[in-house]
Amino acid sequence: METTAAIVLAAGQGKRMESKVRKQFLLLNGKPLITYSLKAFEESRVDRIVLVTGEDEIPYCRKEIVEKYGFSKVAAVIAGGRERYHSVYEGLKAAGDAEYVLIHDGARPLLTEKIIDRAIKGAKEYGACAAGMPVKDTIKFSDADNFVASTPDRSRLWQIQTPQAFSYSWIRQAYDKLFSSEEYQRGVTDDAMVLEAMSSHKVRLIEGSYLNMKVTTPEDIAVAEALLNFSAESMNKEKE
Repeated sequence: METTAAIVLAAGQGKRMESKVRKQFLLLNGKPLITYSLKAFEESRVDRIVLVTGEDEIPYCRKEIVEKYGFSKVAAVIAGGRERYHSVYEGLKAAGDAEYVLIHDGARPLLTEKIIDRAIKGAKEYGACAAGMPVKDTIKFSDADNFVASTPDRSRLWQIQTPQAFSYSWIRQAYDKLFSSEEYQRGVTDDAMVLEAMSSHKVRLIEGSYLNMKVTTPEDIAVAEALLNFSAESMNKEKE
């Protein structure tokens, strides 16, 4: 039986949040932000979850997040690293016997079961996929002096989200290569980029959601709460 693991990243410092509390533990409609993505994976077809957090937060996560909210699929709570890609690598090591792996930023609380299903399907069909949506705005390339250098074709541009899903062997080999030289690690911003740079495999773009935002700054909390309430109201109307 093919198994699928989800790596949920919650080890970031959240410096732009300007809060003493790390953003993944800030309350969103009365619950820690990180619980929303964990709940989405708990109720999905994913077989198990690896939660990656700060080393000092491991006991808190086990007691106040995993046990308190009954996340039975969380198989491991482990320490991350200095940069995001360090945390992903630790998560990959902990998910070593899965055939497929989904990597998700815990600061994206509006993850849905439909997005997860599309990611799993994409990983199985293409070997690698990344959730995203076509950009709505015109994008400009600038020169060093902030003058417009060029305007790319908007119809070919996507804003990339998580989860990003992969054949485990593909992404593990790519990360092993990434960590073989510090030179490879410069400018790494997401997992699809690692696979693109460290292998010849292509990454398929799949539909995410414009609601699947990342909470980064203080005002994002209010936006995320409004979107969560909007989503809940929409679901209730569908049931009526």
